[in-house]
Amino acid sequence: MSTGTQMDIYEVLEYLPHRYPFLLIDRVLSYDPGKDIVALKNVSINEPFFGGHFPHHPVMPGVLIVEAMAQAAAILTFKTLGTKPDDKSVYYFVGIDGARFKKPVSAGDQLILKVSFLRNLRGLWKFSATVEVDEQIVAEAELMCTVREL
Repeated sequence: MSTGTQMDIYEVLEYLPHRYPFLLIDRVLSYDPGKDIVALKNVSINEPFFGGHFPHHPVMPGVLIVEAMAQAAAILTFKTLGTKPDDKSVYYFVGIDGARFKKPVSAGDQLILKVSFLRNLRGLWKFSATVEVDEQIVAEAELMCTVREL
């Protein structure tokens, strides 16, 4: 991954419309518009999904890991476009290919989300993404997203 500028939570909030309990990016460690982004999600036992998934063995749902990848991709998209989202458009997640979950994610883990831009064809953005915990890949997928006017 390339090195670039970092983003604290306050700048992340400017680029994502998500809020608790659905904001899944805590910090951006680096980004390079048009190339890649590395973001961080701290997984706390206080996450609302742990109470039901699963009470006897808390595991972060895979769908939320994929959503965290998509949120990192959204930030990269807007940084690449040189704009911020507004209330006149929505960033949609439109496809997932090759999603694989290699290891469960538990409370106390720190997700390192690595998303690389692959292409933009007619407004359809495609990314390759991996998620690491302790330098081991726990999930990976190719994501497709688009920005649409409301």
